[in-house]
Amino acid sequence: MSSPHSRLMELILRLQQTLEDYIMQVETRHLHQEPELEKQRHSQATREQEVKLVQLMCQVVNLFQSGATSSLELQLDLSGDVGGGQQTQTSRQPDQLSHQLSDLKAAFVSCDLSNRGIDTSVLYQSIFQDITTYHGDKYDEDKNTLGFINLAISENKLCIDLMTERLSRGDMTSTDDALLQYADWRGHAFLREEVARFLTYYCKAPAQLDPENVVVLNSCVSVFLALTMVLCDPGDAFLFPTPSNAGFTYASRLYSKVELIHVHLDSEITETNTHPFQLTVGMLEKALLEASLKGKKVKGLVLINPHNPLGDIYFQDSLKEYLEFAKRYNLHVIIDEIYMLSVFDESIPFHSVLSMESLPDPNRTHVIWGTSKDFGISGFRFGALYTRNKEVASAVSAFGFLHSISGITQHKLCQLLRDREWIDNVFLPTNRSRLQAAHRYITKKLKALKIPFLSRGSGLFVWINLKEYLDPCTFEEELLLYRRFLDNKLLLSPGKSYMCKEPGWFRLTFSNKTLHLKVAMHRFSQALADQKQEWIEKQLEDSLREEVLPVSTSNSSSSSSLQFHTSHF
Repeated sequence: MSSPHSRLMELILRLQQTLEDYIMQVETRHLHQEPELEKQRHSQATREQEVKLVQLMCQVVNLFQSGATSSLELQLDLSGDVGGGQQTQTSRQPDQLSHQLSDLKAAFVSCDLSNRGIDTSVLYQSIFQDITTYHGDKYDEDKNTLGFINLAISENKLCIDLMTERLSRGDMTSTDDALLQYADWRGHAFLREEVARFLTYYCKAPAQLDPENVVVLNSCVSVFLALTMVLCDPGDAFLFPTPSNAGFTYASRLYSKVELIHVHLDSEITETNTHPFQLTVGMLEKALLEASLKGKKVKGLVLINPHNPLGDIYFQDSLKEYLEFAKRYNLHVIIDEIYMLSVFDESIPFHSVLSMESLPDPNRTHVIWGTSKDFGISGFRFGALYTRNKEVASAVSAFGFLHSISGITQHKLCQLLRDREWIDNVFLPTNRSRLQAAHRYITKKLKALKIPFLSRGSGLFVWINLKEYLDPCTFEEELLLYRRFLDNKLLLSPGKSYMCKEPGWFRLTFSNKTLHLKVAMHRFSQALADQKQEWIEKQLEDSLREEVLPVSTSNSSSSSSLQFHTSHF
């Protein structure tokens, strides 16, 4: 067996060779004016080299984390001049790979980061790297028309005008002494009281909710994180139907080290699954049994209603079945209702878990809500927990020491939530109308492109099926398609980031300005057209290679092959 040091040297030599191949690809592209076909070949080759580079560097990082190189002092110079001193760049600006190189370099040459620090750094970069690039190069219709358009992050930008006007009113301004001092870590009493009244009204609770059951922190993900910390020990698990909110996965890996056991939902309609990605109690029973057989300690179930990224709204009967399942096995239920006021199809009823006359297990049911989605103020950083379990509320309150909200912000939120007349008569009707219009525009474009999608009436996004643009249909091809969108200065969210078990699904956020959507859909169409053109050219190349066969056989084979692939679109 080879020693760890020889294995490391082998990896570094492979990394060096791959870097040289990558540099050659880039230099060749930039030094020569190429015909379109050759240009696309180089783009594909460059993307493949990028994937290989990242995989190799992750292997090196893993080797360092294993402690195999503890007796070595290595200096890896990845920042020096390459290619004879000539600076090179990829076709994408800013260069995505340069961020991966610099950050991974910092991880495995730094003497300052612990193994946990390296894990955190690599996890952060793997999730937020392209978002960081977007923030440095945002599209602007006047100042930066070539910048990135972000249809990946779920943000509601449709009513910024209304919100700006409301937040500029005189009642929003206060410098009361109490707002400038440390507050109760649960949140100021005035805000918790208002949240209780707000949820009583909009969740249609059968009785007034108790402010003592409310805890406010600086986001719904922070609330989720706190709940997993106080309900689980490291290594414990929650059942987590997928596809689902990637933020919860990030939080569980970053802090609590709680395992989220994926309950994979299928897009196929069957006798038991009457609609795509349907969650059934049978699936939950099976997942719980399999986890128990593996010795895993399952402490709860995570639900999102309305759903992210599917846009589904649970039927009231289904919701009760999930809660009864949890009660049977003494499981906690964390239910996120952050999109409850973003239901824009009024024919679809939304039932909050807080609207139930009697919960199957009220002491183990914990509800999360915030203003980021429904009010389009994600920058406020606000999330609320409602739980009847006093012990849980008290334990979660401790996280206010690290995750509390500023007193000034709490005052503004209180004034906003108590203005029922403005919310009911101005904001919600306008927001609903604008969501409907944006959804109508996007779905019309998708239909014109013959792209399947889930037609739902809630949330800020559409779950779209781009499987027909993957050949073969793998997660590697999904990643390459995602990067093709990046090459066209467009961010979408690939299904793998939501733990979807089927390659080819993407989440597309439509709650954006009309002009931004128009430019974004033009870039979207162009990226798919490029994908289609590349397939056709590949088929042409394959048919030319078959010219060694009799002409009639070659023509027949080429024709049928081309017909098959173009029928994908």
